[in-house]
Amino acid sequence: MKPKALRKKIAKLEDALVTQNEHLAALKRRLPPEVVKDYFLSGPDGKVRLSELFRGKRDLVVIHNMGRSCRYCTMWADGFNGLRHHLANRAGFAVVSPDAVRTQQQFAQSRGWEFPFYSGKGSTFIKDMGYLPRPGEPMPGVSTFRRKGAKIYRIATAPFGPFDQFCATWPLFALLDGGVGDWAPKYRYVK
Repeated sequence: MKPKALRKKIAKLEDALVTQNEHLAALKRRLPPEVVKDYFLSGPDGKVRLSELFRGKRDLVVIHNMGRSCRYCTMWADGFNGLRHHLANRAGFAVVSPDAVRTQQQFAQSRGWEFPFYSGKGSTFIKDMGYLPRPGEPMPGVSTFRRKGAKIYRIATAPFGPFDQFCATWPLFALLDGGVGDWAPKYRYVK
């Protein structure tokens, strides 16, 4: 295929991907909202209810993070740390993992994370949201919620994984000569 025709095909596919992503999100929002209970989670100041994470907003984004043991989740969280002001302007925003609060706080401090981080340990929240399909094996993803009066509704959910819409690293590396190759995230990189 000639470069001009290939560029045209690429532009068409890029437009189609944007349209498909918008369509997928719209379909997820059309599912009936799921009423969820006002779960208790743990934070640095003790127990906190899910309703408190909205921080006065109507909507809430909760990142389901696998915790300190996952370098992939660490990379996603590093990215969300940079976006936290933008996210919190539109909706409540929090990250929840199965790690104990002390473990979370120490790890968050070592990474420079400044977003709200809560523990689902001792709660059924992570399991009930579908991100703990097997005991001791959490999965990463996101849930969005809407608060209407005293009721909380889960609006949409999406899993995380390489090449998802939630981490810029993969599509940027895919544009390199040779693509992503065997690259995988690390906790620290040699300078």
